[in-house]
Amino acid sequence: MIRYLFPEKIKQAQNIKSIDSFFRKKQLQIGLNEPDVITFQPNAAVVLDFGKEIRGGIRILTSDTQDMKCARVRIRFGESLSECYAELGEKNATNDHSPRDMEVNLPAWSDLCFGDTGFRFVGIDLLSDREVRIKAIVANSYELNRKPIYTYTGNDVLISKIFDVAKRTIDLCSVGRYVYDGIKRDRLVWVGDMYPEMLALTTLYGSFPALERSLDFAKAQYPLPKFMYDMPTYSLWWILIVCDYYEKTNAEKFILNQLDYMFGLLKVFDSKINTDGRICLSNYFVDWQSVGNRDEYIGAVFIAIAAYKKAIVVLKKFGFDTASFEATFSALYQNDFTVYELKQVLGLKYFALGKLSDEEYSILIQNGANGFSTFMSYFILKAIGSRDAALAVRLMKEYYGGMLSVGATTFFEDFDLQWLQNSSVLDELPREGQKDIHGDFGSHCYAGFRHSLCHGWSSGVLAFIEEYIG
Repeated sequence: MIRYLFPEKIKQAQNIKSIDSFFRKKQLQIGLNEPDVITFQPNAAVVLDFGKEIRGGIRILTSDTQDMKCARVRIRFGESLSECYAELGEKNATNDHSPRDMEVNLPAWSDLCFGDTGFRFVGIDLLSDREVRIKAIVANSYELNRKPIYTYTGNDVLISKIFDVAKRTIDLCSVGRYVYDGIKRDRLVWVGDMYPEMLALTTLYGSFPALERSLDFAKAQYPLPKFMYDMPTYSLWWILIVCDYYEKTNAEKFILNQLDYMFGLLKVFDSKINTDGRICLSNYFVDWQSVGNRDEYIGAVFIAIAAYKKAIVVLKKFGFDTASFEATFSALYQNDFTVYELKQVLGLKYFALGKLSDEEYSILIQNGANGFSTFMSYFILKAIGSRDAALAVRLMKEYYGGMLSVGATTFFEDFDLQWLQNSSVLDELPREGQKDIHGDFGSHCYAGFRHSLCHGWSSGVLAFIEEYIG
């Protein structure tokens, strides 16, 4: 559904009359006799704060313009205040996928919507040398209108806040016909990113048609023997998502439509795994933080073990011959399972094997939540919780509370606690000597302002809260 939200604050305003009119709730219909308008004078500029991350754009109801000619305005969206001010190219500010910086015309007596992205802040600059009178500027917010089957009802204020923000994150990413990973980024269905999103959606809502459509879409895009997105581990994640979605929802009609493809996909993987268990693939992508790390290969092995284990159970249930898969599954155990440093790979090891050594567990909890991953947080927290549930909850609060401490209203694509040192908050510009919490961090494909601050994979924490806290 669409909700229309009035701004909550003004972060900057110049050459504007009747600023208070921005906040007054009005009927969203233009009339010829509007008694309460906002007047943009030449060189006018305003930055509006809608108070929380929104998926959508803005709706501008223009009453009239000087000489009844179109007024030209520039609109800039930002997930943070600093992104809202950024010029294209500045700290990797982009118009990729869902444009955030545009120039448009405002005709008299118009009601127009602009943008379809993720944002909290909107800057509007009048580029014309004539006055413009505007009745209202509101955000058109796409929101999920579905009653959850699980809600955290405990008394811990911080956990309640983490739950609410994680829920808003996955809701915004899942409000359409398909599940997206980041609402200001591309409109692709990234199945390799979707396991934590599946956990969040099934925890909140049980079966979820948009998730099923997304899995079917990815399957259709990559007929066998292709790997999804040319990334073999993404096809393994597809298997894991399908199997665990079925386990959690008992969606038998859905699973019946996946079995032949799953069987064929495992046959492809059989041909890529040697009798000594060595996986021979074009790449071993686990997540961005592990690219090129010595733990990357074994992380892919753990994903393969988990996928084979779950797929064999499902396929056997429906009468498929799994003998070759069971042989490959056994072969995978001949790999050297040593993990040297990455907490997310240790989380995957526990996910696949159900155990960690004392030395591995000590690496996992070393320096608290430092080295955590938003994408892999569920696996890391589960591994810690297997020995010390109270510690896992404390580290969850430390990690996700770190994002909340800088003003997060949705959870990020990536986050490291080290970023908090001498950094700004999202609704203020950095002071002299401060780091920009949005523009100065991130890496790989999400450096700087391209970094998504509403990313569905960070919401896997919802499943951890339900399982460990209730």
